Amino acid sequence: MSKKTVTRSITRPPELEHTPANCHAREMLARVGDKWSVYVIHVLGDAGTLRFNELRSRVAGISQRMLTVTLRGMERDGLVTRKVYPEVPPRVEYALTELGATLRQLVRGLIDWSGAHLVEVDAARAAYDARNRRSVKPAALGPPTPSRRARPALATG
Repeated sequence: MSKKTVTRSITRPPELEHTPANCHAREMLARVGDKWSVYVIHVLGDAGTLRFNELRSRVAGISQRMLTVTLRGMERDGLVTRKVYPEVPPRVEYALTELGATLRQLVRGLIDWSGAHLVEVDAARAAYDARNRRSVKPAALGPPTPSRRARPALATG
């Protein structure tokens, strides 16, 4: 008996095709979809200009390194300005650029949507957990912890 292979043609919208023209769009979606970038946009949008440690204290849970990496990427993308004052110790301030401020409205919309639909999301989670006999404790979002990562196979021989 022989098996026939069925090949299906998958058509994607043009904006999802990998082309040089939309490669940068994917990079920007990754930047603005990043949880820390969204948080920084929100905080700077509300507060205006902040020094590094002021910003870090307002972005709950972010490490110094992650904030540095996030701000550098956002500065490179033209979303944030960084101003260094020649003082001892140096004073560094961050603010949204005009381009970054255009994202503020979108971020505000996401925050408003989240707040308006918390009850519905909680109900959906409870129903899902009940259907799947999951514990009440929600799974943590973010990268897997070391205990949940697949362990590499040991080389033998």
